Amino acid sequence: MSVLAVGIDVAAVPAEVVGAGQYTVELVRSLGGRGDVALTLLCRRDDAVRWRSVAPSASVLARAPARRVPRLVWEEVGLAAETRRSGRSVEVLHGPHYSLPAFPGRPCVVTVHDLTFVDHPEWHERSKVAYFRRALRLAARRARVVVCVSERTAERYRELFAPRVPVRVIPHGVDHHRFSPLEPHRGADAEVLDRLGVRPPYVLHTGTIQPRKDLVSLVAAFDGLAELDGELSLVLAGGRGWGTERLDGAISRSRSRGRIRLLGHVADSDVPALVRRAAVVAYPSLEEGFGLPALEALACGTPLVTTEGTAMADVAGGAAALVPPSDPGALAAAIDGARRGGREVEDRRGAGLAVASRFTWDECAARHVDAYRAAAGR
Repeated sequence: MSVLAVGIDVAAVPAEVVGAGQYTVELVRSLGGRGDVALTLLCRRDDAVRWRSVAPSASVLARAPARRVPRLVWEEVGLAAETRRSGRSVEVLHGPHYSLPAFPGRPCVVTVHDLTFVDHPEWHERSKVAYFRRALRLAARRARVVVCVSERTAERYRELFAPRVPVRVIPHGVDHHRFSPLEPHRGADAEVLDRLGVRPPYVLHTGTIQPRKDLVSLVAAFDGLAELDGELSLVLAGGRGWGTERLDGAISRSRSRGRIRLLGHVADSDVPALVRRAAVVAYPSLEEGFGLPALEALACGTPLVTTEGTAMADVAGGAAALVPPSDPGALAAAIDGARRGGREVEDRRGAGLAVASRFTWDECAARHVDAYRAAAGR
């Protein structure tokens, strides 16, 4: 099969990689290992070293401004010009984070992660709502193929924007070398926990702190659990996003605030140990496009509690304990049941390992290549 030249706009990926940024990094890493794709990565001027380490075989063009507003302008009008001026021709351009340039001059693929900018603007900063609503509208016009990360997102995108181009569902993957029930070597997990100052048993949440994660309900649930187990703690691993005031207030009012740990952003290399040694991973988010932390918990064999009627519930496929949204009582009961174990919990654990085994970044990359070829008319 002939080699396809693909350009990917990676300029929006922050230094602390989470969510859609993690998807972009893992996709680029997997694509960089394929022989049927020639990658050109368009990144910020201060970010070339990272991308050369992620995909050593790729051509890296560090042209985008580092500051957000100039970068957004560059992505709209300068990105396409850079691909045309590059020494390596780009046949297909991929925007992995909602947006595409105004006049790309070549077939494009765009990834849509979720529709909360339209359905729940209150969960986002006001400036981002306007920008991403426009990007979502234009994606249906500018792209040859739209990629959605879950069927739930794809259905909603079709309802809202009625795109005239194919919408392909391509789920995320999970790194099974890192997220596994087995630690890399004996004592490795204990070393990580000691360094982070975390002691089992603990309930874990990973991900950026922001309103839709519903961590206020998790804190309320933990208050009840803490009365049942004097050793249990709640560990929140993730950087601060925006709108954290309600969570700060909930923690300050909590009867068990001394047993709630906010670790901030945790290095990627430390996350698997935290997940593996957690008594329960609680992911009570109100809505996600995919919900990768839930899949990572299943891959580690850690009991998972998450929200019914969401993409996380769809992915888990019966391997997680599901609770109604914003229901601290039900959340506390489900976490308590999961941490106590028993036959049902073990059955879900086995089912979770089987579910997670079906999701890999290599498969994700292969399906993206199919989308690129479709966009290019190959």
